[in-house]
Amino acid sequence: MSKYLLDKFLFTVDRDPELVERYREQPRATVEWWEAEYAGRLLGCHGGERSTWPRFDVVEREALATHDYPRLFELGAHPFLTLTLFIAMFERDYDEPLGFQHEYARRLAHHSLPYPDIST
Repeated sequence: MSKYLLDKFLFTVDRDPELVERYREQPRATVEWWEAEYAGRLLGCHGGERSTWPRFDVVEREALATHDYPRLFELGAHPFLTLTLFIAMFERDYDEPLGFQHEYARRLAHHSLPYPDIST
């Protein structure tokens, strides 16, 4: 398991509006494409350097592919990264203000301190 790779996925997808929409509409295909194309790219490196080791495990890949943000939280994905990406994808589906944020809080309410470790 790699919390770093989960956070890297959330971070890079959230910063590209086209990827946000792609992930919303085709989550499994987007996760597979991102893993093949971006997982090995080094953040902040512009020279084309790549690493060959980063891969999601089965549980991480499935949580991402099914938009299972409670499971991502349990796996240690950073909650701010998860929340901002999923707000971008799903806030529009709620009629009331902060609708998705309330849903997010409701679905994570069963967790108590200490929360999962989010250090990478």
